[in-house]
Amino acid sequence: MLAVMRTVWTVGHSTREWPDFVALLEMAGIEAVADVRRFAGSRRHPQFAATHMAQALPEAGIDYVPMPDLGGRRVPRPDSHNTAWRNASFRGYADYMESADYVEARERLEALALHKRTAVMCAEAYWAQCHRSLISDDLKSRGWQVVHLVAPGRSEEHPYTKAARIVDGVLDYSPHAADDTAGTQPPLF
Repeated sequence: MLAVMRTVWTVGHSTREWPDFVALLEMAGIEAVADVRRFAGSRRHPQFAATHMAQALPEAGIDYVPMPDLGGRRVPRPDSHNTAWRNASFRGYADYMESADYVEARERLEALALHKRTAVMCAEAYWAQCHRSLISDDLKSRGWQVVHLVAPGRSEEHPYTKAARIVDGVLDYSPHAADDTAGTQPPLF
């Protein structure tokens, strides 16, 4: 019997025009958008405000599912051991990933993705500059295939971030051998 690969997609709304955003989702066959913005609004791009998306996505045949409990903008704990992340925002999110609130929200996301082709959405266009990269690490470590929708006709399978390693089957962002290259890593780390 063949194992069925569980897949989740990610997408950043960025500055896209609404028809282009919807077309990108439709090309990938997305049935539900899990909005993982903690504060789901955009002054510059009102088409991506939660109130608009909650109406416009269903009109396009796509469910809109707000998941602010998976949102970013987290502050690192003073005792954080996730120091493979030099970027404080990512370190703070890694700390948050260890909480019961995060685990519960991730389980809701996984349940949704088991029933509908789901894209995890945030604002940043490029996934590596967004907390979607950490969510993707987590999902991949749990046996999910994660595919980033980059542009029409262009997607990328998620590689683990440079800060990630798997220790005894568990995602880990504590210091490791990759720290030897700390001076050459991008500023996000």
